[in-house]
Amino acid sequence: MNLFDKAKEALSQHPDQADKGIDKAAEAAKGKFGGHDEQIDQAAEKARGFARGQNDQQDPPPPPPA
Repeated sequence: MNLFDKAKEALSQHPDQADKGIDKAAEAAKGKFGGHDEQIDQAAEKARGFARGQNDQQDPPPPPPA
């Protein structure tokens, strides 16, 4: 099992903790990048969907060649 699969499994087992972490990260981003609250909220919502398994259709793209 690779790291990505382990992360997906952990998120699916603890969605409430994942939501708290996402909210905390979003608030920190808003503090650092003021004026982009709407974009940050959209990203946080997508992250919540991913954490709940709603975006499982695609694996992340492979990293660019070094």
